[in-house]
Amino acid sequence: MSFDVLQEKIIRMKNPTVVGLDPKPEYVPEHIRKASYEQFGETLEGAADAVFQFNKGLIDALCDVVPAVKPQSAYYERLGWHGMAALEKTIRYAHEKGMYVIADIKRGDIGSTAEAYADAWLGVTKVGEALCGGFNADCVTLNGYMGADSVNPFLKVAGERDKSVFILAKTSNPGSGELQNVAAGEGDTVYGLMADLIEKWGAGTEGKYGYTRAGAVAGATYPEELQKLRARMPHTFLLVPGYGAQGGTAEDVQYAFQDKGRGAIVNSSRGIICAWQKTGKNGADYQEAARAAAIAMRDDICRFIAIQ
Repeated sequence: MSFDVLQEKIIRMKNPTVVGLDPKPEYVPEHIRKASYEQFGETLEGAADAVFQFNKGLIDALCDVVPAVKPQSAYYERLGWHGMAALEKTIRYAHEKGMYVIADIKRGDIGSTAEAYADAWLGVTKVGEALCGGFNADCVTLNGYMGADSVNPFLKVAGERDKSVFILAKTSNPGSGELQNVAAGEGDTVYGLMADLIEKWGAGTEGKYGYTRAGAVAGATYPEELQKLRARMPHTFLLVPGYGAQGGTAEDVQYAFQDKGRGAIVNSSRGIICAWQKTGKNGADYQEAARAAAIAMRDDICRFIAIQ
């Protein structure tokens, strides 16, 4: 089961973190951009090549330290089809290096559209008599606020392909409370009801470590809500955004974890991939800077939890 794979990588590396590969072209060091632009011009193709070369270097520097990467599709979509090709190559390269890949796509549609998304990101598409894989991520993020119709097609494909999903519950953005914290029934909230639905949607798919295929997104920027969600969702693996640049701390994210430091993974994007911008070396040391930042994040979180 897919979250078993992720949990075992976390245990082996003693590192419950995931790096968001969300590079704008300006996040890419100048020497990489220059080489790509010389070959392809200052075009979307040039930018996409620079992003992919940057990602490869980051993956090389991090693959023995960090168990997973999480590319956000928007950063690749803005570069057109060249960007989507860079994303597919990034996922494939991360797999070659043994990393777990969470495709941050936040899809939320129904019917045949949801089925098509599920096939594209987790499954296969039939072409003649052949079955062809698309992006082949291990896991995707979903917006489940359209209900089970938007989630079940993904869970079906995940079951067939031994993969998983993370569904938005309580997100890290400042405006999340406008809907997610609205009162819903006696002493409850919208995000609380979503938590119950996620547990329900995943029921019966528990793996070796007790977690279902239906994980949840719960932001580090709201530690009180995070603590409530962890208690309310005992069988749900949590993806925790908001650490670092958004203000979440290691002390905050500790509430996402269960016994033996299990059941959660914490994301950082800019804090790691842009670490080179703080060293004064113009990006020549971007791999070393990213690796040092990833290790520092791991050690920071592990002050509060013990992974076993």
